[in-house]
Amino acid sequence: MRRRGRSERATLADVARLAGVSPTTASKVLNGRSDVGAKTRELVLGVMAEIGYKPTAVRHEQTRDRTLVTVLDIVESRYAGTVLKGVLVAATSARAELLLRLPPEEPISTSRTAARAWMEEEKASGVVGIIALAVAVPDSVLLAAEDLEVPVVTIDPIDTNESRLVSIGSTNWAGGRSVTEHVIKFGHRRIAWIGGPLGSAPSLERFHGYQAALDSAGIAPDRALIRHEAFSVEAGQRHGHELLAFDERPTAIIAGNDEIAVGVLAAAKELGISVPGELSVTGFDDTPQTEWTTPRLTSVRQPLVGMGRMAVETVLGMADGVQPASRHLQLATTLSVRDSTGPAPSS
Repeated sequence: MRRRGRSERATLADVARLAGVSPTTASKVLNGRSDVGAKTRELVLGVMAEIGYKPTAVRHEQTRDRTLVTVLDIVESRYAGTVLKGVLVAATSARAELLLRLPPEEPISTSRTAARAWMEEEKASGVVGIIALAVAVPDSVLLAAEDLEVPVVTIDPIDTNESRLVSIGSTNWAGGRSVTEHVIKFGHRRIAWIGGPLGSAPSLERFHGYQAALDSAGIAPDRALIRHEAFSVEAGQRHGHELLAFDERPTAIIAGNDEIAVGVLAAAKELGISVPGELSVTGFDDTPQTEWTTPRLTSVRQPLVGMGRMAVETVLGMADGVQPASRHLQLATTLSVRDSTGPAPSS
């Protein structure tokens, strides 16, 4: 190896290639992260010295004093709290400050000038990246972030088709299909769906998985059993009451998240319908509350803590000039079977 001249300054990507590690690992070494093996750290540092790699002065100053902003509007939900745990753990490990913000309102959300002024203020205060948790990123904010080179990463984005954003999610379609297949194997045929808003990409992906499972089993979907509203206990309770009031009520209800499922369980209890004896109920997310419900809730597990950690690692890597391998990163879902599902009641 030879040292490069000023006109061909070594990059972090060069370091990663020559050391035989990923750009993310090279970035972790640069930032003094503790989750890198001693031998790997020594190898990467050796390559940096050999090729004369020098981080920019700004980057060097920020390795111990960087700030991330997480934008969300559902602080009270177990889902958000669990994701934030992963964000906080990863930010602490990276020695980065973490700030929480509500989604920007007007004029920031609509005016490019106001959005740029807001972004400039954030960057001047040391913010090196933004994480958006299950919220839409206004075009004005996205354009300002691009202009000022502040990376934005979204977790469970409202719109997965936005090609300018890097997103962290899970295999929602596969999760929706697996949980529906689970109740079908128990003999259920009249299976309802209560999901989140139609404008939510994760909710629609889960719903399409539900539809795919019904189709594979030869079960014709009944439009009367399909509801889309909000990821809330109140929505689950209200639609649960309506569905369970039918003369021919469903024997299973697939909920788009755990909050909705908790509402369905409440509705069943109020109507004197036993779970899982007369009705099977499932959730999605596998938040801690699934262990607290009566009965304990069967749910599709999203690796929520892992999604939070990955978002931090990705946005900090981007701040260091390391682009992720994919614009849409997905972590695998798994099914956590508990007490709220069982055989379909005999007619």
